[in-house]
Amino acid sequence: MKSLAVLAIALATLSAVSAQCPRIINRAGWGARAANTAVLPNRPAPWVVIHHTAGSSCTTDAACAQQMRNIQNHHMNNNGWADIGYNWCVGENGAAYEGRGWGRQGAHAPGYNHQSMGICVIGTFTNNIPNQAARTATQRLISCGVSNNHISGSYWLIGHRQAVATACPGNAFFNEIRNWPRFNPNP
Repeated sequence: MKSLAVLAIALATLSAVSAQCPRIINRAGWGARAANTAVLPNRPAPWVVIHHTAGSSCTTDAACAQQMRNIQNHHMNNNGWADIGYNWCVGENGAAYEGRGWGRQGAHAPGYNHQSMGICVIGTFTNNIPNQAARTATQRLISCGVSNNHISGSYWLIGHRQAVATACPGNAFFNEIRNWPRFNPNP
């Protein structure tokens, strides 16, 4: 009887954590190439850096998987990086795509790579913000990271442009994230 009670509590806890996480597509699910990336030295990560890919958006699983492969190929073949630069990417289909994933150092924001999770939304968001599915999935991914101790509960959120001179994550999206919880206007 006691074992059943413990199992019920464990399942309830797992369900609560899973409920906070968006639908996650692992690397095999989008056809990632093998990579060699360093372990993130600062865990849980004290920073979350928000990006956009500045390319085409995607609203289907197939289109988002193709975009992930395109981004990884560009980062590895053109930039010479060990893998896709982002820890996570989010499509406008509402799914989160594992890039380098939890606990791995990204190559997305100089000065913050060793202490942050880099989350990008697939698309260009200069004049418009990502759709509700992408915004919700991004916020749920952050909550999931906090719940699973990958992101610090006292994390700070910034836009890529606050780390380095760039237009990323686009003017419209940057103005949106300024209203999100834990946004830091002066990192």
